[in-house]
Amino acid sequence: MLTRFSPRTIKELASYVYVYSDPDTREPFYVGKGRGNRVFDHLKDRADTPKAAKIRQLLRHGKEPLIEILVYGLDEETALKVEAAAIDLLGIDHLTNEVRGFESRRYGRITVEQLEAQYHSTALCEEDIVDNLMMIRISNTYSDALSPLELYEMTRGFWRVDVNRAREVDYVLAVYQGIVREVYKVVDWFPGGTTFMQREEDGAWAKNRYEFVGRIADEPVRQRYRLKNVAHFFSKGCQIPIRYVP
Repeated sequence: MLTRFSPRTIKELASYVYVYSDPDTREPFYVGKGRGNRVFDHLKDRADTPKAAKIRQLLRHGKEPLIEILVYGLDEETALKVEAAAIDLLGIDHLTNEVRGFESRRYGRITVEQLEAQYHSTALCEEDIVDNLMMIRISNTYSDALSPLELYEMTRGFWRVDVNRAREVDYVLAVYQGIVREVYKVVDWFPGGTTFMQREEDGAWAKNRYEFVGRIADEPVRQRYRLKNVAHFFSKGCQIPIRYVP
């Protein structure tokens, strides 16, 4: 098994992005980036991590992980972007990577519609609003690579709301960086932590807060609000994540 590059190869590589795969299935289980002989460091990793455990398991069975260079000859910033895109494309749930790539939320996997909205979105005008809305600015852990379920779970709890007023709302808009990422039809609101959630939260965080149960809005409603810019509905410097409109 090759465990070091020659000096000439290292010079040509510059910064690069690499993939570790299972030699039998050829399914990737780790994506990383580095310079020099960084790609080989994992072979000696004794840490208690899923990636290291997978490599040790292969070596114990007399197998070698399939190590491939995805792209090379990059500068540091480009390597970070490619790593983030690769992790998002393969899906972090299918990898032993513990976190998404650096600045994945900014440069990672994204639909063409979301990308256009990010840089050239249409402002939502008050006269275009025909429903009772609640706009919720969601967490900075948002990523365009989130699954629909992950985005729903992130949006629906846990919030400090006047539950009677919240129950008058027709739709909840999930807002990130001023852009509506999804629109939900609300069925009802419940005390925080009382409905099933796949995400894990500290129970204390849900205390005296509420969560809603709902579904993605019908397509005509989604088209009315989704990917529109609503940043102007939040005053500059405002830390309150919720805005009722009208």
